[in-house]
Amino acid sequence: MRTRTFIIVGLTLAILLGGAGALYAYDSSRGDVIAEGISVAGIDIGGLSPAAARSRLEAQYLSAIEKPIVIHHDTSTWKLGPREAHIQTNVDAIIRDAQARSDTGNIFSRSYRRATGGKVTADLTPEVTFSDRAVIRTIDKVRRAVNRKPIDAKLDISLAGFKKVRSRDGLAVDASALHKKINAAIVSATGKRTFVAATKHQTPAVTTKELAQKNDTVLVVNKSTFTLKVYKRLKLSKSYKVAIGAPGHETPEGTFFVQNKQINPVWSVPNSPWAGELAGTTVAGGIGANPLKARWLGVTDGVGFHGTSDDGSIGTAASHGCMRMHVADVIDLYPRVPVGAKVFIHS
Repeated sequence: MRTRTFIIVGLTLAILLGGAGALYAYDSSRGDVIAEGISVAGIDIGGLSPAAARSRLEAQYLSAIEKPIVIHHDTSTWKLGPREAHIQTNVDAIIRDAQARSDTGNIFSRSYRRATGGKVTADLTPEVTFSDRAVIRTIDKVRRAVNRKPIDAKLDISLAGFKKVRSRDGLAVDASALHKKINAAIVSATGKRTFVAATKHQTPAVTTKELAQKNDTVLVVNKSTFTLKVYKRLKLSKSYKVAIGAPGHETPEGTFFVQNKQINPVWSVPNSPWAGELAGTTVAGGIGANPLKARWLGVTDGVGFHGTSDDGSIGTAASHGCMRMHVADVIDLYPRVPVGAKVFIHS
């Protein structure tokens, strides 16, 4: 009886040991296979050997992240290739991680999972490194080609007169947004790697419309033609004939401003030899002895626009520096011109 019991126990142990051996053999045979359900960057590598998984990742992932980044703007194109960007990724390390996850559990749970088609659900993200300095260099190339400073509207004044320089918006690459796009594209196997560089328009400090507002009234005196032209918001409004300074008493040239205005102005006689006995005195406005008739618009250092009783001098170089006008004309001019108006005098 005892002998029979020993035989049964021996047979049972042999069966168990045989099953354990078979289980061990099965587990060992599947130890080099990555568990179902594991993917890398969305690419399924479940059921593959490490070598086969690497081949799949090279074909579907590495080939994608090694495509160049392409940036367009207008008709220009810039590229950032994988070599210039120093793109590197840890594919071998990620495969080892996939193997380690496949081996989780004990021999019984692993074997059961493998035999029944169970999965280890995991989508692994590779680590991608690249040179941010190379990205910035590429962005700088785009900026140098695309960026332009805004141009302020202005009056370009020369001896030939003035002309209006129109404003122009500036343009600037949105470098921050472009940087983020490139960084995201470099590490993505599925993301868009070709895109247009976004730009921002930059408003000039002075627009063409504002230039007209800032120069509501501009007076231009052309000494060679003895003319005064009045511009309102940079459009010709009125033209008059004037007399200018005689030789030795030339009317100054340059850009000035109307400093003061007066009706029937007092004449502060210059302390000069040509003034004779009146030098250094003042003459009341509105009287015959005062040559400043009707109106005065002071420009600079005693020089200004005024009416004259010598109508024959208009259109000649006859004054002591001032710009003489017919009385009717200076009266017409007076309300058109505010203090502060720009005055440009040229030959």
